[in-house]
Amino acid sequence: MKTSKKIAVVITTDKDKRGVFMGLIDPADADKETIVAEEVRMAVYWSTDARGVVGLAGKGPTKECRISPAAKKATLKGVTAVMEMTDDALKAWRKEPWKS
Repeated sequence: MKTSKKIAVVITTDKDKRGVFMGLIDPADADKETIVAEEVRMAVYWSTDARGVVGLAGKGPTKECRISPAAKKATLKGVTAVMEMTDDALKAWRKEPWKS
């Protein structure tokens, strides 16, 4: 059985859960409503210079944002969007900026 490489994505959840997360997922899971992701971080706050949720996938969080530390694994329910991240965005998420 062939195993697929994990991809880095930004995941949003529905209006009841209102979460914006990054994580590593199996590409085959990108269209599911419940996704198990690894190295999960939450965008607690993103500033206008991040240019919205899509900007978090395209260029990543800036020093003005608030990004949580990573959890080893999480199951995210009520998924509404999955956006593959750029390499630069992944590096920015891993810095875990937290403006006080």
